[in-house]
Amino acid sequence: MTILYGEDQQAIATESRRVLHARVSKDDLLPLLEVTGKFHEGFWTTAKEQGWTALALPEEYGGLALGLVEMGLIAHQVGRSLGGAPFLTSSFGAAKAIELYGSGEQKARWLPGLASGETIGAVAFASGPDPLPARPAVAFADGHLNGQASAVSGGLAADVAIVLADRAGTPTLAIVDLAGVPRTAIGSFDNSRLLADLTFAATAAETLVDGEAARDAALHILALQAVVTAHEQTGGAEALMEIARDYALTRRAFGQPIGAFQSIKHRIAELYGLVELARANCIHAAASEGEAGFIAAAAAARLSATEAYDTASRDCVQIHGGIGVTWEIGLHLHMRRARSLALEQGSSFFWEDVLVDRLAGETA
Repeated sequence: MTILYGEDQQAIATESRRVLHARVSKDDLLPLLEVTGKFHEGFWTTAKEQGWTALALPEEYGGLALGLVEMGLIAHQVGRSLGGAPFLTSSFGAAKAIELYGSGEQKARWLPGLASGETIGAVAFASGPDPLPARPAVAFADGHLNGQASAVSGGLAADVAIVLADRAGTPTLAIVDLAGVPRTAIGSFDNSRLLADLTFAATAAETLVDGEAARDAALHILALQAVVTAHEQTGGAEALMEIARDYALTRRAFGQPIGAFQSIKHRIAELYGLVELARANCIHAAASEGEAGFIAAAAAARLSATEAYDTASRDCVQIHGGIGVTWEIGLHLHMRRARSLALEQGSSFFWEDVLVDRLAGETA
């Protein structure tokens, strides 16, 4: 599939980049690494003011009725700027789950708040390291949840969560109001992700999807989030590639720019290839929303973007040499974010399995 961004979409990308450049800086993000439970409130306020939280939701609930392509454009710029909160992705996933699978009453209750950004959503599917377990650790019975959802991105601040639970051996997708739900903060190398374990003890919840369809629905929501995350990863990788290029053109050694040395310029050229491959896969996946091959496209985008960001975060530090590991330069912010995003919504191992299963199914 080929896609060219229209003028309106290009304007979204240009304006979001300008706004984030003006409102998010390294100095805002560094203090967040030393505390647990805080995020960059300036970034989230900007996201709400700019209408990014409403981008992909229906107009009747306060949304802008755009789509995954536009969400991807915003996420790409968020990745470049290292936006200091996970809610754009987590609330998007929760909102899409409610929009696609919720009742009219559930939509009316939750979607307006999610569209305005005043309500923060989270998606809690994982059990331990498994992002989509066959037998979830959280149990659902008689309208109540029991058990623990582990390492939920944005979980420390979320108001509502979409939970994959087990109902007597059958998967269930449930929606739960998190008011009063105990949360245990998880310290990580990127504390701005607000990771938390959510503990449910006879917590009232409502069904979104029941039976085997629940697992398919959960994979679909996970894929939607993965495409947004892939755009964010690609934006971060692109920023690092440009930082490395600019440094290689100005830093001199032995009387010439270090970019003249093959070991440097070949590495930057390889980064360019990885970034463009990830960008192409992201565009294809976003444009494939609603089509039969969407899950496979999402997996491909996720895999290529993870490789691009991980490689760029390491190579950019090495190109800078000793100064690259200092807090003054701030490259470690990208390295921390690259490692965090590589695990959210499932690791590369998970998405490799998803891609292989989908491709094998197409050829069977």
